[in-house]
Amino acid sequence: MALLREKRLQHLLYGAIPGLGLMWSLKAGLSPGLEIHFLGMTTLTLIFGWDLAICAGTIALAGLTLPGKESLQLMPVTGIWLVVVPALVTKGILVVVEWRLPRNLFVYLLLVAFFGGGVATATGGTGLVLTLIAADLHTVEKVIDEYWLLLPLIMFPEALLNGILMTGMLVYFPDWVRTFDARRYLDSP
Repeated sequence: MALLREKRLQHLLYGAIPGLGLMWSLKAGLSPGLEIHFLGMTTLTLIFGWDLAICAGTIALAGLTLPGKESLQLMPVTGIWLVVVPALVTKGILVVVEWRLPRNLFVYLLLVAFFGGGVATATGGTGLVLTLIAADLHTVEKVIDEYWLLLPLIMFPEALLNGILMTGMLVYFPDWVRTFDARRYLDSP
């Protein structure tokens, strides 16, 4: 396993987990389960791959749940919709971009990092609120008023944050990004 062999990857992952927890602790909302915060799962997925991103997101979520910053009752639902689904959506977008679109650095940054971040947030957030409604934890009116109307407002900043972070990573530390193949995006005609 690459994580056990590569010290640099271990250090990156161990630094990303508390960073993700800190970013998730900065949230806004009125009701439990309906808070809005940056996810950052697109960046983690592109840097570490979907498997390590899900592990890091789960550990960060557990780190917020233990002291009571997140609801223990909602942890499985939150883990699925705000950790697993955004990572898999990002991975899916990456696969489609690599399969069907031109090999270009800007295509990778714009479609996978920027667009992927917004789509991952929209998909995870929509799934979360639909699950909360189906489980009768919140009424439809409350979800629309406190979350659904705010979701489009967080999609663009989430996309921008992921795009900026990935651009910086690819400029200064491209070898840290496991999903980026410099030969594919920079050397190909």
